[in-house]
Amino acid sequence: MLARFQKARQEYPGQYWLMFWGLLFSTSGSSMVWPFLLIYLGKKLDLPDRVTASLFTINAACAVISSFLAGPIADKLGRKGVMTISLLADALLFMLMIPANSYWAFAVILALRGISQPLYRVGADAMMADLIPPEKRLDAYALLRMITNAGISIGPVVGGLLSSASYSLAFLCAGIGLGIYGLLLLFFARETLPFRTEAQPASVKERWGGYNRVLADKRLISVVGTIAFGWITASLMWVVLPKYANSIFGVPEKLYGWIPTTNALMVVLFQVLVSRLVRRYQPLRMMALGMFIYTLSNLGVAFAQNFWGFWACMVLMTIGELTIVPTSNTYVANLAPPDMRGRYMSLYGLTWPFGTGVGPFLGGILSDSFGPRATWFGGVAVGLIATLSLLVMSGRSSQPQGLAGQTRASP
Repeated sequence: MLARFQKARQEYPGQYWLMFWGLLFSTSGSSMVWPFLLIYLGKKLDLPDRVTASLFTINAACAVISSFLAGPIADKLGRKGVMTISLLADALLFMLMIPANSYWAFAVILALRGISQPLYRVGADAMMADLIPPEKRLDAYALLRMITNAGISIGPVVGGLLSSASYSLAFLCAGIGLGIYGLLLLFFARETLPFRTEAQPASVKERWGGYNRVLADKRLISVVGTIAFGWITASLMWVVLPKYANSIFGVPEKLYGWIPTTNALMVVLFQVLVSRLVRRYQPLRMMALGMFIYTLSNLGVAFAQNFWGFWACMVLMTIGELTIVPTSNTYVANLAPPDMRGRYMSLYGLTWPFGTGVGPFLGGILSDSFGPRATWFGGVAVGLIATLSLLVMSGRSSQPQGLAGQTRASP
């Protein structure tokens, strides 16, 4: 791994490494909070599960709207500005959670976070595609996931300890981490927005902010729609499982923090290796495999009853994550024309807000109506549908080769 890292240092430009190390600061900070946010809100507000979970639905709904706007902005005005605004705004919003003490106060904060978060994600994905040629993107995305999860391996453990003493300290540290990365981008990053050339389809009439061209790519829409639906399973593991383990089985925050840390350490250690193996195979089949493993992890939680059971389910889910996440990200980036990268990645960016918006709310309804375990059986049903859909698409694909050989079909 060290030898590959040294080789990558020479292959990728300096700005890529600015993003690389900046992510370590930001994810270390933010991951001190998000694994425990539903626990915190549940204790702070003392409301039914479905009401508390609706805060995540508000967050996700605003993220969907913001993602649609972020794509055209990043494609027309640039990547650096939207990324910087997103990080600095998110830093401030984490700190504003300290004095918040009502449902509506948190609703406003999470709504604003829903607006700010996609700006960074869309800008960063587009900047990555600007900086890195297609044949190197899968490894580049894998390295970014590795350092992101290095931060996540630190954050939840520290956050669990801080949260046990004071959630305010965790919110403060999250804001500082995001703020440091935002300032690094502001002062040291350069804009990477490609100049429009005659070879690019500038003459094509754009409607709806250019999304008419994106929506015409049927392959993109099919994959993005299926991934969005399937991410309900992932959102249950990340958002609902901490509260489920804590409230039903008494797993404390400082102990639960090791579960997301295990996920992060596995990504740090194995993501590059798994990505090099996955790239040899048809990407849609690898996405289907990853989604099926997510499904199995939800099934496992339904029968787990202690820390080690939940830990094992997270290990299983991480295997699926290693397979599906950089594969789907690279697949969409390779489909995008240079002048449409922001909008393609914007549409792809809707997948996670959709999952986190629907998953916890659906899980809350199932839990309140049929008991806590019903949440996980609901996740199993969703995961199986998404897996079968990806398999059907892989059977229809005219490109059986792996990502190394993927070429874009013009939308």
